[in-house]
Amino acid sequence: MSLILHFHPLASFCWKPLIALYENATPFAPVIVDLGDEQSRAAFLEISPTGKMPALRDDARDRTVLESTIVVEYLAAHYPGPVELVPADIDIALAVRQTDRFYDFYVQEPMQKIVGDRLRRQGETDPFGVEQARGQLRNSYAIIEKAMQAREWAVGDAFTMADCAASPALFYANKVEPFGDKYPAVKRYHDRLLQRAAFTRVIEEAQPYFKLFPYNNG
Repeated sequence: MSLILHFHPLASFCWKPLIALYENATPFAPVIVDLGDEQSRAAFLEISPTGKMPALRDDARDRTVLESTIVVEYLAAHYPGPVELVPADIDIALAVRQTDRFYDFYVQEPMQKIVGDRLRRQGETDPFGVEQARGQLRNSYAIIEKAMQAREWAVGDAFTMADCAASPALFYANKVEPFGDKYPAVKRYHDRLLQRAAFTRVIEEAQPYFKLFPYNNG
């Protein structure tokens, strides 16, 4: 098989390309990376020297593609399907890319700060940094709340790469800083994402690993 995705089912940034692959039923071979296993880690570092997931290997084109957004861009360019993940219209495509970056930098990043702090040993935590991250998430929720008042998807009426980014970002963010009743449009959008077949599949495949997530108890 030409495409091989190296990833971990629990890793939020890996969900973005997984959703993209499932949306267009793109054939690929999955390789689960276990950074705690010496052999798996060594093999993955040969592919991604930074040790960051996901990594897409395309044997047919002899290319290795790193970073979740670039992987989705690569799929859209070389393995397109019925779902136009990156629109051909340049202005809409720019909006999609900007929204993708918003969800990565201003939802995923503070969420991961909170999760990472929970994993630290006693005496090494950063309560001030966590509260800053929670504030960033609440600010992001307010921005999304305003944006999603009259939209079905992140950028207009079509599902795109921006929604692939929003799906894991909002799923995990809601675990660490719940939406509550203050952001109804955010919750409605989150619920629509959860009903998307590709996203449902990603969540189902991650189920065996959720016990490792430090906010598994809510």
